[in-house]
Amino acid sequence: MNPSDWRLCVAPMIDVTDRHCRYFHRLLAPRARLYTEMITTGALLHGDVGRHLDFDETEHPVALQLGGSEPEALVQAARLGRQWGYDEINLNCGCPSERVQRGAFGACLMAEPALVADCIKAMQDAVDIPVTVKHRLGLDYDESYGFVRDFVGAIHDTGCRVFIVHARNAVLKGLSPKDNREIPPLRYDLAGQLKVDFPDSIFVLNGGLADAAASVAAAEEFDGVMLGRAAWHTPRVLSEVSMQLWPSVRLPTDAQVVDAMVTYAAAQVARGVPLRVMTRPLLGLVNGQSGARRWRRMLSDPARLATNEAGLIYDAWRSLLGQMREQPVELSQ
Repeated sequence: MNPSDWRLCVAPMIDVTDRHCRYFHRLLAPRARLYTEMITTGALLHGDVGRHLDFDETEHPVALQLGGSEPEALVQAARLGRQWGYDEINLNCGCPSERVQRGAFGACLMAEPALVADCIKAMQDAVDIPVTVKHRLGLDYDESYGFVRDFVGAIHDTGCRVFIVHARNAVLKGLSPKDNREIPPLRYDLAGQLKVDFPDSIFVLNGGLADAAASVAAAEEFDGVMLGRAAWHTPRVLSEVSMQLWPSVRLPTDAQVVDAMVTYAAAQVARGVPLRVMTRPLLGLVNGQSGARRWRRMLSDPARLATNEAGLIYDAWRSLLGQMREQPVELSQ
């Protein structure tokens, strides 16, 4: 495995990083590693596999994140991911939601490192692509370094060498998933200590990386960074980070991104996918620019979206350009 493969990652986000969002993110960051939203083993073993696992070839490298705690079920799901062409299988040991806890997986798995090790080893034996883990620093209010060190150590003993560290604890009772992304304090120092104690492993930092400057700085300290909500609310941050990590890689302009998304959306609509699914990831593309509010309003208008005409994206773009031209120009004194 090459550590540079994890230099910039886009976090798995439930109800966000579907294949249409990932296609958009790939345009903005040609070298980033993309992750699916968490998909439970039950959804794959008893549901519509194609609906969950289909993706566009341009998304590579793309990882499948699984939610589950039964080795046999995870093996079957991992094999499906490998058959579908994913580049990595990632086990979720960080989600604190009550629904996930009821399924006995996600962050609560950190309390059972031996079980996680069994799950990882079983998947490693079943597929020939990297099997990785995304985890927190601890559970509830136990902030001891020994807890996460022992957890990582148990997984490391299986031969797993890629750890994505959300550098906060997960509080399983009393905090919502949103609160769990904001209230438990960030402790980058503990994540950094893991890198010292397991020098042959790849550590990707996640949590609290809100802008390009912080992300690039963290990428210098760790093997890589994973951006979540920043990539959703201000997606161009992915391009800003990409530009600094890979200065020779050419990035598309906003106009080129719009062209590509119109073509993509038209093809998806022809397959029966509602237009609103493709416009959701685009809402933050021009955040901070004049006319951004109009852009968002047009792309989320129910009446316009109901037409399922991909040209709506062009209409919103032309409206944005028109408002930008209407802005007064300040003359230097």
